Amino acid sequence: MADAGGEKPLKKIAEAFKGLETTVNSQSAAGLELAPFSRAASLVSPLFGCLGIAFKFAEMDYVAKVHDLAEASKSITTLPVMMDKDVAGNTVRKAGSHTRNLLRVKRGLDMVKVLFEQILATQGDSLKDPASKAYAQVFAPHHGWAIRKAVGAGMYALPTRTQLMRKLNEDEASARIQMQSYISASGPLIVYIDKLFETRELGTDW
Repeated sequence: MADAGGEKPLKKIAEAFKGLETTVNSQSAAGLELAPFSRAASLVSPLFGCLGIAFKFAEMDYVAKVHDLAEASKSITTLPVMMDKDVAGNTVRKAGSHTRNLLRVKRGLDMVKVLFEQILATQGDSLKDPASKAYAQVFAPHHGWAIRKAVGAGMYALPTRTQLMRKLNEDEASARIQMQSYISASGPLIVYIDKLFETRELGTDW
């Protein structure tokens, strides 16, 4: 059933991330502001919900982490400033730290990017292959056996491609345009966030 409000979440996501890409590409010395980043990231949350039980854990985790970053943005201006505060306080890897949450949100954005890439590259109505590949590439290396097994079981309850389009109030043609726009815009953003971790010698594999 289509969203009664007639909203187009894919279009909102694509536009928000296009704005972030512009900021990242401008190479502003101050760095990306936390408030618009957390707002854009929050728009992605409904996508996880549309994917059903397989990504329920991801939706809950992602929503909580984005909420933390949104709260942090009330007193912290940019992503680099936020990370430097955690580095100074030696809290980077502590559960609940803003930097740790940023890494998890980045992973969620990356998973959606790979999912969209796989959807655009495949034919047919099943989302099992695109979703399985996206999960295996981005999330699986960081999850224990129990979560991986639960996700694998949930893949059989994914909506079809047609059902997903209906939930998002898109047809195939319009969805392809918005998905490609998100892929193009999120790529530089993900690279930018990875570099923030690398330049502080924090790594991203944790």
